[in-house]
Amino acid sequence: MSETVLTAEIGRRAGSSDARRLRADGKIPAVVYGHGMDPLSVSVDRRELRHALSGAAGMNTILDLTVDGTVYPALIKDIQRHPVKRSVQHVDFIQVNLNEEIVVSIPIHLEGEAKEVSAHGGLVDLTLQELDVRTTPRNIPDGITIDVTDMDMDTVIRIEDVPLPAGVVAEGDPEAPVVTVLTMRTPVLDAEEAERDAAAEGEEGDAGEGGSSDDGGEAADSDGE
Repeated sequence: MSETVLTAEIGRRAGSSDARRLRADGKIPAVVYGHGMDPLSVSVDRRELRHALSGAAGMNTILDLTVDGTVYPALIKDIQRHPVKRSVQHVDFIQVNLNEEIVVSIPIHLEGEAKEVSAHGGLVDLTLQELDVRTTPRNIPDGITIDVTDMDMDTVIRIEDVPLPAGVVAEGDPEAPVVTVLTMRTPVLDAEEAERDAAAEGEEGDAGEGGSSDDGGEAADSDGE
């Protein structure tokens, strides 16, 4: 599990104007809480935060958050972003006990080529991008890789089928699908359906023309009466 040191500065004042000044100076307002501690208002350097999260673990990186000489083992609980620019506006750090289990979301990746699925016009579909798991902080995997090589058109990989490292337990419904197969329309079938539609439209057109002729004859007879 990835770990890195991130230094935070204490003493920032609350308020939107002070927060704007911090962001203008390349700092991000943040708060640290958890394990009975009083929430601590801090700020972190934007570049240092980006660097700290640049490893394979990403948002699940264990941070040795250093505040005024005190180190808080922490994970990012939440990041607030600007609604338009998507820049980070505020960060919530949660202090963790490295020996206690927590629930985190880890990304799912697919590997391999499902040749049987491709041969029958199917498409492998990853229905879950992330999986919630319970484990201790240092045991959090960077991600989960699922091999789809042996999948066929009837295969459904569910949460209970996902391979997980020792000490990592999946949360959620074991029967929930993670990877499924979508049936794609083939060009041959599309062409046949288009031909049938064209034929049906032609028949409707012929019927319409015949109906118009009959209506016209009845109208003429009526006028003649």
